[in-house]
Amino acid sequence: MGNKRLRRGIAVLALALLALPAVPGTALAEPTYPFRDPHLPVQARVDDLLGRLTLDEKISWLHQYQPAVPRLGIGLFKTGTEALHGVAWSTDIDNNGAVVKARGTTFPQPVGMASTWDTDLINRVGSAVGDEARGYHAQNPRVWGLNLWAPVVNLLRDPRWGRNEEGYSEDPLLTAEISTAYGSGMTGGDPDHLKSAPTLKHYLAYNNEVRRDVTSSNVPPRVLNEYDRAAFKPAIAADAATGVMASYNLVNGRPATVDPDLATVVRGWTDQPLMNVTDAWAPNNLVASQGYYATQPEANAAIVKAGLNSFITDDTNAQPTVTALKQALATGLLTEADIDARIREILNVRFRLGEFDPGGGRHGGITPDVINSPEHQRLARQAAGAAMVLLKNSRQALPLDPARTRKVAVLGPLADTLYSDWYGADLPYQVTALDGIRERLGNSARVSGLDGADRIALKDVATGRYVSATGTTDADLVLGTGATPALVAQFDAVDWGQDVVTLRNAANGRYLGYNWGPFITRDEQPNGWYVQQQFTFEPQDDGTVVLRYVGYETKESWFAAEKYVTVGEDGALKLGASTPAAATHFSREVISSGIDRAVAAAKAADTAVLVVGSNPFINGREAHDRASTALSAGQEALVKAVVKANPRTVLVLQTSYPVTLTWEQEHVPAIVWTTHAGAETGHAVADVLFGDRNPSGRLTQTWYRSDNQLPPDLLEYDIISSGQTYLYSTAKPLYPFGHGLSYSRFRYGQARTGDRPIAADGTITVSVDVTNTGSRAGSEVVQLYTHQRTSRVKTPIRQLKAFQRVQLAPGQTRTVTLRLPAAELAHWDVTRSRWVVESSTYDLMVGASAEDIRARTAVRVRGETVPARDLSRPTRAENFDRYAGVRLVDETKARGTSVGATAAGQWISFAGSALRPGAHTFTATVARAGADAGTIQVRLGSPTGRLLGTATVPSTGDDYRYVNVSAELARAAGTHDVYLVFDSPLRLADFAIR
Repeated sequence: MGNKRLRRGIAVLALALLALPAVPGTALAEPTYPFRDPHLPVQARVDDLLGRLTLDEKISWLHQYQPAVPRLGIGLFKTGTEALHGVAWSTDIDNNGAVVKARGTTFPQPVGMASTWDTDLINRVGSAVGDEARGYHAQNPRVWGLNLWAPVVNLLRDPRWGRNEEGYSEDPLLTAEISTAYGSGMTGGDPDHLKSAPTLKHYLAYNNEVRRDVTSSNVPPRVLNEYDRAAFKPAIAADAATGVMASYNLVNGRPATVDPDLATVVRGWTDQPLMNVTDAWAPNNLVASQGYYATQPEANAAIVKAGLNSFITDDTNAQPTVTALKQALATGLLTEADIDARIREILNVRFRLGEFDPGGGRHGGITPDVINSPEHQRLARQAAGAAMVLLKNSRQALPLDPARTRKVAVLGPLADTLYSDWYGADLPYQVTALDGIRERLGNSARVSGLDGADRIALKDVATGRYVSATGTTDADLVLGTGATPALVAQFDAVDWGQDVVTLRNAANGRYLGYNWGPFITRDEQPNGWYVQQQFTFEPQDDGTVVLRYVGYETKESWFAAEKYVTVGEDGALKLGASTPAAATHFSREVISSGIDRAVAAAKAADTAVLVVGSNPFINGREAHDRASTALSAGQEALVKAVVKANPRTVLVLQTSYPVTLTWEQEHVPAIVWTTHAGAETGHAVADVLFGDRNPSGRLTQTWYRSDNQLPPDLLEYDIISSGQTYLYSTAKPLYPFGHGLSYSRFRYGQARTGDRPIAADGTITVSVDVTNTGSRAGSEVVQLYTHQRTSRVKTPIRQLKAFQRVQLAPGQTRTVTLRLPAAELAHWDVTRSRWVVESSTYDLMVGASAEDIRARTAVRVRGETVPARDLSRPTRAENFDRYAGVRLVDETKARGTSVGATAAGQWISFAGSALRPGAHTFTATVARAGADAGTIQVRLGSPTGRLLGTATVPSTGDDYRYVNVSAELARAAGTHDVYLVFDSPLRLADFAIR
């Protein structure tokens, strides 16, 4: 089929070439090239344009800023406009790559969008984002490119990940459904005529920020295929994305920037060409921080061969990339054919975007009028409301009755403030919780607002002078010269947790910040890459405090030792001390207590609405993980005081990640969670609190009772062995995956399925009647989980396999039918490196969350029985069943995975291995960089079980220089668990026992 289309395309192209006008002596200002003919097949147009580009032009297009080719009438094409939950920002090549922020529609953070569990809604959101991308592109195509870097599909296996808000879920199916919906909306639903070109971030196994460019994610084959790849494949397979971005980290010892998956596995998921991109500056990391290649030409050649099309590096300066690529060509590391392969893929995406069609193609007529349109504002309000999750509602504390709720105190640091985030736009307008509640209740109600922050003054105990603001520009220095604690010397201190506070000046409302030297009060919010508005108070033995600056750049190795604030001779604040003893000591004078004011307001109100949570720029973000998921001590103290003062308190928790809320869950009557949900947050809060919207959001992550329920090491990527996420964790959570309450109640009938066994290529159908037994209409998210009763391997405790949102009127019953192809019960069989559906009984559990199962049934599936391992065949060492201590490492820099032992006593095991009668030789492919020889022991049953023999591993002088070794074994026919035990650092690629 494909070859026939190609032959037809070539024929049409030949006819088009013959048809070109040829008038002697006439110069055409704009030649009508075949590549501009939208009636030709895309591949024919690609071939025509590729043939017209020079080698230099093709090389230049491998940088993020693909330069114009004026002789062909081609303009600049830029990869990368950020669009995680709305068009957020891009960079300006005409202004040294400066960030240009959007001011369009901002939807809830991705973790909030996923909590809607509503793929139709998210598809509409994606479509709106695609429209606005087109609108911005119409304004300035040199800034606003149509290659959108979204969505993030990295799985949220650990809520301490600093970028938790960017992802969707800890579950691969839910992540796949939401990302496919969002991406399909952005593309316009027709992969041949793209509205925009989404790029999935970040391939692969990327969940840590600290030292992210040099840490390696240890991902055994089952986790790799069943978990991490499973999140990426569906959107690519559905043509809801046009490529992936390689992550910063290493995966099994190899930098993801040169992961061979990008040219093989990922491209095998679709028939459409993909345009893959590096992450920012990642090409340089290969030579610098990672030291993986000795030179940039070697690194760049490897990137191209690994399947990446766009180098995102050196900001707007393409010359280093171009120079290194030309050197790679000159030295034979690359061929022009390698370059052509990547340019063909780039061109395919550009053609599908309509760039070379008259008027910009199908979507070229979209104008800037769509940006923040009333229609999109309404959609943002709907999405923000749908994202809210009712966590607790005892004694029907919610919804509030607007007719009887006439005095409301809206309290907390997020009561009258909305925050954007690093991948969010500047909000064009703001409806805060306070605004939304005031609007809902009208002028006849009394609605007050307080942030609950202590208002303080800092007096230099040595001089008796106060720290004071002098203005709001870069030139207005903060001085320690105030004679009195006047308003300019007063600051509202908000505790964000982990000892971080922000200081907002009471006179000008701006935040104290460092600004690379002079302290100023310029910024309306904590922001910027380094977030230079963060401080810590460190109490001293003499009763004073010193002020430590903890902006994010202080965590960098290059930051100076002076991190403590001093008052200079000129009176200006500066970083002048490396120890508390040398810092200026201040008395922290409380002008007024935030808790006291909040308590007074709560006592005077019918209802207190507490809005607490996180600041996306402070509580973890790109390059910064969280040490804890606890609510800040200051905010928790505020909650406890207000609840004591007024038992009719509702807690609205606004965060980018799960929070440990054990006290609040026990004592607060009603708790609602929302992520940072954009300009319409306040309307959404009021809609839910007063019952204008029946909450229907569901959690997409497990909410743990304490940090102790998480692995000690954030870098533990093997969720199966470590028991992470709802799939494998046995810990009792605070709120389970899928949890979310409603103002309605839903009754489930019996789950029904056929009695007959199902073949592995069949479909399982589960039906259940769901009844709304409440007094108001509501939506239930019916969730289907499965559990495999018997298996050769450890399988999930339960796993989401399907879900359906159903809207029910009061008293209405509907039959919900969930269909599951039996093939989706497969797991990765490490014995044969392929998917397998095992013959087993599978429990089918239908309910309202992973823990709230309302109906059960079971089905027998006729699949396979995994045979005993045949170790007489070469066996890849990475395909072990269990392990202790070893790491997975790169076999070569280009491809392959080996097992790397790092210390004596580490081992790998191969369960159920059939040893043939007469087998007495162990052979292995090994490498050892160390000077001395090492050994591999072959044992049965356990790491200390019967010793069959020992193979000596000689020094090969290099981790990538492998040799074959062998050892005689004692005979041991039959089926056994075989253990390979290492005595020292070495690498094992494969082995056999014959």
